This record gives sequence, structure tokens and C-alpha cells, in this order.
Amino acid sequence: MSETPDFSKRGSEPARWNRVMLKVSGEAFAGDIGYGIDGDIVGSIAKTIAKARQRFDVSIAVVVGGGNIWRGLSGAGAGMDRAQADYMGMLATVINGLALQEMLERLGVPTRVQTAIEMSEIAEPYIRRRAIRHLEKNRVVIFAGGTGNPFFTTDTAAALRAAEIDAEVLLKGTHSGIDGIYTADPKVDPTATKLDTVSYLDVLSNDLRAMDATATTLCMDNNLPIVLFDLMGEDNVPKILAGEAVGTIVS
Repeated sequence: MSETPDFSKRGSEPARWNRVMLKVSGEAFAGDIGYGIDGDIVGSIAKTIAKARQRFDVSIAVVVGGGNIWRGLSGAGAGMDRAQADYMGMLATVINGLALQEMLERLGVPTRVQTAIEMSEIAEPYIRRRAIRHLEKNRVVIFAGGTGNPFFTTDTAAALRAAEIDAEVLLKGTHSGIDGIYTADPKVDPTATKLDTVSYLDVLSNDLRAMDATATTLCMDNNLPIVLFDLMGEDNVPKILAGEAVGTIVS
């Protein structure tokens, strides 16, 4: 009988970056269903995080989106007040954060969820120094609630939190089969070619949409590289940390 892997402890192998921020879109949680939470998909995301942590001496933080449950822009498009719709989206990210926490802790990975909107019965409030202390204690920290402010995306929340906790890279996981940044939309243009590296300014000036412009600018101002990759690819997070050429690096 094979032994059950012990995901409770951090590994010892040196990683390309010592502290990483992983951005997971809400839509990734839905899988092929397109809405709601697919437990198998969340379990798969949790396992790739657990494997990376088990192998490498690395601190991992996660920002989750909420688009599988609610998108503020969709609500605003239906006539809702934009700020109100965005607050609803922030609450959706908390649901996803709790789901990811559950799956990680089933694997034995110690976690903490921190929210930008206080809800002390289910999660800690976001406190920068406390978040860093959790990372130092080898816990995975899941940031939910976006920035706590309307009109900002969870991409921007990921860039902001990454800068605050002194992360060395922002890993932006996609879920739609796109494995990096292309010269055009590869689903529309068959001549589109994948870029291994690209500058922040090229992303912004050519509207390559690795992340929204505010998030990209924040990463550029803080010299924080972005790796855009296919989150659903097998073991892609460990591969990136091992230095393998996965996805596209924005720097």
C-alpha cells in the first residue's frame, strides 16, 4: 500500500522564488459547469498548491476571484449600482476562499483566510503583519474580499497584496486552456504566437491583457514579475518554481 503524501510540512528544495502570490480566478472554480463551485476542480487546485509547498522551501499566498458566483460588472450592466454590485462580488470571493481552505486543510496544509471586509466568525481581517507572520509559520494565506473597495478587480488585489507581503512573483493562473500571452487571441487567430517573455510596457501599450492595466502598472512600479500560465496544466505551479519554461513572464 502506498503512503499518503504528507502535505503538512514545507519542502527543502530551493525554489526560483521564495515567496509567491498565486492569483486564481473565480471562473476556474466552476470548471466546465460555468458557474458555482466544482469540488473536483477546487480539489485539483488545492493539490497543485500542496505539491508545490511539499517540494519547495517556499511561502505561498493566494488571491481568489469570485466570477463563478457573481461579477460586479455584470450586475452594473443589469442596472445595479456599480459599487453595490462590486461589494456583492467581494462576498463571492470569500465563499471561494473558504472552499479552497477546506480542500487544502483536507490535504493537511495549514491555512488562514484573511478578508478585506471584516467577518470575524469565518475569517481573519486582513492585517499585513499578521499575514506575513502566517507565511513565516509555513501557512498558506488566502486573501479574499478583493481590496475591500469597489471599482478594483481581484487582479489588482493580487498585485496589491503581493507588494504588501513582499512576494517575489505574481503567478496568474488561467483556466480556459490559454497557456500564456499571445500576439493575438489564439482562439480567434490561428497565426497567433505565444510569447515567452514580454515587458510591462508592451502588455499595456498593446493591450495584451495579461492582467488589468491597474494591476500591471502596480506590478511594474514594484518590479514584481508576473507569470501568466495555465493553472489546470498538470503540476504547472511546481514546474514554474523549479525554473521550467511554463507560461509567459512579464517583467
